[in-house]
Amino acid sequence: MPATPDSARFLTPSQVAEMLQIEVDEVIALVHEGRLVGAKVGTPSRWRIESASVEDYLDAQVEDARRAALWQQSQIASFPELWGRRRRSD
Repeated sequence: MPATPDSARFLTPSQVAEMLQIEVDEVIALVHEGRLVGAKVGTPSRWRIESASVEDYLDAQVEDARRAALWQQSQIASFPELWGRRRRSD
C-alpha cells in the first residue's frame, strides 16, 4: 500500500482517491457500500476514511483478483487434464 501521509489514522477522501487512483465520488460510494470505513467529523462535517480500511480494501481487491484468475483457469482447463485420462473399455 502506498505510504499514508505521516502514517495518519484518518485520511481525507481526496487522499484516498489519489492513493487508489479513482475519483473522490467513488471513494464516498465505497464508504456508503461499506467497503471502506469512514465517518463525517467536525463542523461543518467532512468525511474521513480510516487508513486501515484502505489497506483492507486493497487486500480484498487482490484476493478477488486472485480468485477470479483461478476461476478463469478452471474454466479453461480440460477435465481429462484435471482428473486423468479415462480408458475406453472395449
